Amino acid sequence: MKVKRDPRHEKRKKIVQDLFAASLNKTQQLTGKTKKVWEKRGKIDPLIKQTAPEWPLENLNKSDLAILRLAVFELSLERKEPVKVVIDEAIELAKELGSESSPSFVNGVLGTIVKDQRLEKE
Repeated sequence: MKVKRDPRHEKRKKIVQDLFAASLNKTQQLTGKTKKVWEKRGKIDPLIKQTAPEWPLENLNKSDLAILRLAVFELSLERKEPVKVVIDEAIELAKELGSESSPSFVNGVLGTIVKDQRLEKE
C-alpha cells in the first residue's frame, strides 16, 4: 500500500533539496520560494550562527543547513504557518534527509530562535 504524502511536505522537501544543491553549486538555477530563501541568506544565516555558535555554518551538515534556512525563512520572514507547524515539518525533513542527530539539532536551533525572537506568540 502506497502512503499518500502531504503535498506541502513534498514541496518543502524539494526546496530543501534545491537549497542543498545550491550550497554545493553556486550556479544552480533557483525559482519560487527556493530563490526567496536563498536571497535572504544574509538575514537567515546570522540567526542560525548566533543560535549555534559552536557550529560554524561552513561546518554544518549541508542538509541540516538547508532545512534550517527554510524553517527560519518561514518562521521569521514569511510568517504564514504557525510556529509549531514549521518546527514539526523541519524535524520531519531532518529525519528524512539528515543524519541520526539532525532532528534534535534542528529542533534545538529552531526552539532557541523562536524563544530569542519571541515568535511563539505570533
